[in-house]
Amino acid sequence: MRAVRQPARGRPYGTLPRTGTAPRGIARAESLALALWTLILVGVSGGLLWALGINYDGISGSAAAKIHPATYLAVALTGWTLLRAGNPAIPVAQALTRRPASVLLAVSGVLLLILIGARGGTGLAGSIDTFVLAGLVPILLMDRDAATLGRLESVFHAVMLANALLGLIELASGQRFFPFRFDGMAFETDTRSAALQGHPLVNATMTACYILALAQGGGRLGPAARAAMIGLQLVALVAFGGRSATVTTWVFGTAVGLYALNRTLRGGRIPLAAAACACFALTLLPVAVAILAAVGFFDTLLDRFVSDGGSAQARVDMLAIFGAIPFRELLLGPDILQVSTLRRIYGLEWGIENSIISDVFYHGILVTAALVLAVGFYLAEVARSCRSGVWLPILTFVILVNTFEGLAGKTTMLAKFALMLIVLFPRRGAAGMRP
Repeated sequence: MRAVRQPARGRPYGTLPRTGTAPRGIARAESLALALWTLILVGVSGGLLWALGINYDGISGSAAAKIHPATYLAVALTGWTLLRAGNPAIPVAQALTRRPASVLLAVSGVLLLILIGARGGTGLAGSIDTFVLAGLVPILLMDRDAATLGRLESVFHAVMLANALLGLIELASGQRFFPFRFDGMAFETDTRSAALQGHPLVNATMTACYILALAQGGGRLGPAARAAMIGLQLVALVAFGGRSATVTTWVFGTAVGLYALNRTLRGGRIPLAAAACACFALTLLPVAVAILAAVGFFDTLLDRFVSDGGSAQARVDMLAIFGAIPFRELLLGPDILQVSTLRRIYGLEWGIENSIISDVFYHGILVTAALVLAVGFYLAEVARSCRSGVWLPILTFVILVNTFEGLAGKTTMLAKFALMLIVLFPRRGAAGMRP
């Protein structure tokens, strides 16, 4: 009688082994590759790529240079996952079963690429970096072990720390090291710090979400390190110049702080070390305020709100474009040349400062609705794979990403945000990480 082949012990037969069950050398190499990928994704901007001789944000140059290096590495890591499984159908089936919204977002990015190409539009690489890369993030990090997620979290904290410090150095010196460049031309009138994220508003959005993620208990930082990091990021947020990000962070952050204080006081237990640290911080507060005032920090903060560079008027003018385009064209996709002409007429060469409206003008209402649904399902799926505390950063991200072109242009911001949630809020049972 023939013996029946039994499945491997500890997992069903025909399923892909978890990262932790792979040979130690392979698992460590994968972990280090993911750490390098995190560093490139979070820390390498278009301005930095220009300094390295790669024209990522411009039109001229090779088509291969228009896709972010993190996207290439993510595709390579995905291909390696398929090879390591032996049967590529196994990881594909797992992704479809356990991360369907991520697969949907990646497929939506590919379909958007085809649509843009068919209509003769520009910005083909934008659909890849904005949506395909973001869709690969949860799939690549699915079932990663505690050591790997901890390493990625450390890299993320280190990059955000360096980003804040570089932003403050740029504010104090008046020199931007890696500014956003279009075909090598920087916008000299924009004096906001660029740091490692390149675009000031991307910087402000990521910093605001990071602050509120830390305030919600994300990550493994201790109380003192967490408080210091939040304070540093709050100061750096002013250097990046996002008014909406500043207001949103202070409103939501104050609500979180008051809720935590009320819960602590109602519990009747205040740790002695925490009380001592609070008293020490209060004594240093006047000194910190005096130093910030001396270096012109508060003048910069007031300037951000007093002079908006025509941003408010641009939001009014972009609504006027709707009246110049018939509804049928808005539904199926307006003529791209007509939209470009209207932008020049209304003085919107710098961009349409809303992700959804910008997508409607370039892709139509139907395509935009499909993209909004795909991103909504994606964020909900990422939230379900994380522990509690992620919804405040998600709400902040949704608000801020619609105060500028955000996801309507080429950006890795959605991928960076998903990575932040996954490494700062891993489920205790799924990854073995403590909150």
